[in-house]
Amino acid sequence: MNIPQAAPLQESKIGNYRWLIVTLLLFSTTINYMDRQVISYLKEFYCSPVSSGGFGWTNLQYANITSAFTFFYAFFTILAGWIIDKIGTKLGLALSLILWSLFGMANALAGNSIFLHVGIRSLFGLGEAGNFPASIKTVAEWFPKRERALATGLFNSGCNLGAMLAALFVPWCLYYFGKDPGWKMAFLLTGLIGFVWLIFWFVFYNTPSKSKWIGKEEFAYIHSDDSIPPSAYQDAMPVSSRYSWWRLFLFRQTWAFFLGKFMTDGIWWFLLFWLPDYLKKQFGMTGRELMIPTFTVYGVAILGSIFGGSIPLFLIRNGMEVFKARMTTMFLIALVPLCLIFTQYVGNKAYFGNYAVYLALILICLGAAAHQAWSANLFTTVSDLFPKRAVGSVIGIGTMSGGLGGVLVQQLAGRLTDHFLTHPQTAYAIMFTISALAYILAWTLMKILVPKFKPIT
Repeated sequence: MNIPQAAPLQESKIGNYRWLIVTLLLFSTTINYMDRQVISYLKEFYCSPVSSGGFGWTNLQYANITSAFTFFYAFFTILAGWIIDKIGTKLGLALSLILWSLFGMANALAGNSIFLHVGIRSLFGLGEAGNFPASIKTVAEWFPKRERALATGLFNSGCNLGAMLAALFVPWCLYYFGKDPGWKMAFLLTGLIGFVWLIFWFVFYNTPSKSKWIGKEEFAYIHSDDSIPPSAYQDAMPVSSRYSWWRLFLFRQTWAFFLGKFMTDGIWWFLLFWLPDYLKKQFGMTGRELMIPTFTVYGVAILGSIFGGSIPLFLIRNGMEVFKARMTTMFLIALVPLCLIFTQYVGNKAYFGNYAVYLALILICLGAAAHQAWSANLFTTVSDLFPKRAVGSVIGIGTMSGGLGGVLVQQLAGRLTDHFLTHPQTAYAIMFTISALAYILAWTLMKILVPKFKPIT
């Protein structure tokens, strides 16, 4: 589909079909994280004594299961990104969702066997690995660069929506069906939802050049960045060019994204898989008592994702260059998690009584919101610096590094909570301090590697 360069378009004539595409990505990410988050609300059941109906697992055994998922998720994202660059976003995301939904449902068949849970959860991670490479590539295909951070922030808020739904749904399953069939139903019912989404994906999605729903004005607007000279930003690599996948590791831009993900993704994994455990050990919350606090944390994080994606758009509209706007935004965001250092201080009931839980949750909400704002902008740096045809592969590399960071953080959390079994507050004080410092260190390393805007040509 060849459309000549158009004169500047009035927004009222552009069309808004690209935002429907983001809505589809929002729901796929919501399903992705809802399926992923089921296990964190089953930890209390898994780790309760066999005499009370649980599995009697230790914290480290639980951490081994979540780490196995994260490990396979991390390494397969490299291959997933490469596959999606080859077969396209439509088929790539669909296959990914089918795999993770099937293996998510298969978790209900694992019983109390740690070996089976590790195996099935690992295969589940293989399926989940395709969501973000496909989604970021879709945003790069459907949006001009000035809107990509906002679009990414919108679909990335599905991480929090999924976690919120899991916070309500899994405790309800355990209550309604009883603990033993309830944990199985949680896996089965959440896994089925993805197949409903597939219907809408195949009906409404295609790339802009193949879509029958998009108008010429919107197509021209999506590609309006092509008219901007190379000194600003553009996809400089011709479609006809070929390069080795391994060459991506020769670029400092790749390593900047790699380290940005490695240093910070683990913090989000920590909040996903260990927040319910923290609330139980710090404040004695169990079962349905966890629903509202965790629901609130992930709900606030949605605001962070959307707001964080809107900041660069504001700066760009006021004359700031795209990459500078992105890095400035990320620096400001990196300062916010520093408040997590004080989580255990304000969460001390001896000092703050019944207000301690609310004060601790406020700081955790700020940290979660900051992570999602950071993530929305970090993902978008890839489409700023790399040609569209390489975006999926680079996202795969970065997501792999983030997964590796997640494995290390979860293993550390498991070992610390087992080591400080009688004083879990100490373990979480260490974890929140690491979480607080991760972002500003990541930003510093990224700035050293890519001090100025320099797209791959």
